[in-house]
Amino acid sequence: MSIPITGSLSRSGGLLSAISKNAKLLNLKGVKRITVTFDPFGENVKQTREVIFQLSLAKVVRTNPRCIVRTNVVCDRSDPKFIVDLIPEVHEAAGFNTVKFNARHLSALEILELFNKHITTLAPKEEEVKILSTKSTKKKKK
Repeated sequence: MSIPITGSLSRSGGLLSAISKNAKLLNLKGVKRITVTFDPFGENVKQTREVIFQLSLAKVVRTNPRCIVRTNVVCDRSDPKFIVDLIPEVHEAAGFNTVKFNARHLSALEILELFNKHITTLAPKEEEVKILSTKSTKKKKK
């Protein structure tokens, strides 16, 4: 009598690959401004700084070059906060203007997952561009 095989046959990529996977999914098309407030001497500052780095990657910035990512460094032992202001089109559809994250006990992966869940889903959908084919392009394909 044999025991059936259960589980995965390969290992997961780990925490860094999960963070990079969620960073690739970020879409800032519906965002006007992101304000990050943190205390550099606080407990969870490393996780907050990691998320700020992921938000400033070139691929994420290309989704909305007009989005402003502003950091406020304070020295009052306050919790790290992410305040996301939405563009007017998304604001009207969603029914709210800002989204606030209190990141005191959240890891970088959890912050990015929440960002993808609540912000990326609000991004306006891209309309497919239909390419017109002419006689000359049809001849080139043959």
